[in-house]
Order: sequence, then structure tokens, then C-alpha cells
Amino acid sequence: MLSSALTSVVASIPSPAVSYIDLGPLRIHFYALCIILGIVVATLITNHRLTRRGAEPWVVIDIALLAVPLAIIGARIYHVLTHWGFYFGAGANPWNPTQPGSVWAIWEGGIAIFGALIGGAVGAWLGCRWTGIRFWTFADALAPAILLAQALGRFGNWFNQELFGWPTDVPWGLEIDPDNAAFPAGLPDDTLFHPTFLYEVIWNVLGVIVLFVLGRKLFFRWGRLFAIYLIWYGAGRVVWESIRIDPSEVILGLRTNVWGAIAAIVIGLAILVVQSRHKGIEPSPYRPGRESHGADALQSQGDFVDVSEPPASTVASVPSPQAP
Repeated sequence: MLSSALTSVVASIPSPAVSYIDLGPLRIHFYALCIILGIVVATLITNHRLTRRGAEPWVVIDIALLAVPLAIIGARIYHVLTHWGFYFGAGANPWNPTQPGSVWAIWEGGIAIFGALIGGAVGAWLGCRWTGIRFWTFADALAPAILLAQALGRFGNWFNQELFGWPTDVPWGLEIDPDNAAFPAGLPDDTLFHPTFLYEVIWNVLGVIVLFVLGRKLFFRWGRLFAIYLIWYGAGRVVWESIRIDPSEVILGLRTNVWGAIAAIVIGLAILVVQSRHKGIEPSPYRPGRESHGADALQSQGDFVDVSEPPASTVASVPSPQAP
């Protein structure tokens, strides 16, 4: 009876009929737009949070110039390595960018957040060394922002009709086109599937709220807020990955992304333990000697000098002309 009542209230979730639009010779994939929107939102939030910690406004851009490209590269490499059979199996064309299933065809989907975290972490560390920002200060400022970006990015999976879960009869089941290459063979055309993209969106948004609340407490500095992000996100991914049906490499009975989620939890716990030695607030978002008022610091705000008249000290040092 309860199931019937829910069915009358909640309809199944339709998948978008199109996943891209053509503007002349340019094809724009909604998947890419979701990723780009996530990057923009994450940059804005991280800038706000980092500035409140005392960093120079928009120093996050300098860090992102390295972190974002390396994150995308790492995400693609991780995905290809964990779907080896798809890209390098019989009949595959992995190196031909004009053929479906190419390792270069990132517009078809196929980037992995765990690879993005690895590549992005390397890029962020390099960017922090470049700008003088403390790496863990940046990581804590980024934590809720990256989780929100991941929530926005998951809508790209919805547009691409990919990474859905097991068949289900729940009222909120996801509709998938039966001619979709990922549609399991032998199932009726009207089969519904668990909308794992939506589950993760909801979980991530809840996590953003939790991180914003915890971020107000002094304890969650020195990288500890980022550790909570890893634990929260990893715990959710263990569940979603366990019910997804897309092909993936299996190691010791578990999908590679489940192992990745477990690794995220373990790393998060390790950060909490290691960083517990730090007490109180961070003295500065900058590494010692790299403060924003230092001689070598980047000062894009406030470096403008009005040269329309000499400084007052210069004027005072010039003798006044004597009257004849």
C-alpha cells in the first residue's frame, strides 16, 4: 500500500533527450558545461573563504592555473586505467580521436574524481608553493567548494545517461533509453534504474552544509576540514559504487572506485591523526616569509601608485624658491 501511495505521488525520473547542442560547427556538451560550472562555483567559494582567512583576493586563480589542468588530466588517466577493457579491448580504437571509445574523447564522458583529486592535489601543492599559501589552509578553504562542484558535475552523468545503478521498482527510478549502449541486455525497455547521480548530489549537498558548519570551529583547520571532506565523500561513494552497473575493473572482489573511496576515508583519518599536533588557529594563510605584505608577495590589489604629483615627502625636501 505504501509503495502504491508513493507511486501516485512520485513519478519516475526521465533522462534528458539530448546531451549537447550545436552552435554552427561547435558542439557544446552539457556534460562539459556541468564540469565548468562546478569549477567556476568552486573557485568563487574558495576565493571567498581564503580571503576571509587573510589571503590576497583572487590568489586562488594562481593556484587553479596549475590545479585545474592537472586535475582534468589525472581524472581522465584514472578513468582510462580503471576501464582498461573498454579502451584497449578487442576492436577498440584507443588512439583515434575521431572514433568512439578513444582515450582522447573526454567529451563522451569518462573522468574520475579520484584521479582528479590526485592530479589536483599535485597542482594545488605546486600552486601553493608558487604563491606562498599554506597547502592545508587552501585545502580547508576548498573542502566545501569541491564537494559542491562534484554535486554540480554529477548532472553531467544525467545528461549522458551513464553511471546509473541497478534495476529498481522504486517510484523515483531513472528512465534510460533502451538503445543506450549502457542499457543492460535482456531487460524490458521500460526498466527503471537507481539514479545514483541523484543520490550523490543529495549526499554531497548535505556534506557541503556539514562542512560549512564545522568550518566555523577552530578545530577544523590545519587540513582537518579537508580530512572530513575525504571521509564524507568516500563513505558515500562506497555505497553508490556498490550499486552501479557500469563496467569497471574489479580487484579482490571490489570495483576500483570502491577501493578509491576506501582510500579516501583512510587518508582522511590519517590527516586527522597527523594534524592533531597543531593546536589553535593558523598564524597566517601564508607560509613563513611569504606573507602578503612581504617584499616578494604578489599584490594585485593596492599596488597602484598615483604619479600625477610627487609624494609629499619629496615635495617637502625641495627648497622653496626665494623671493627676489
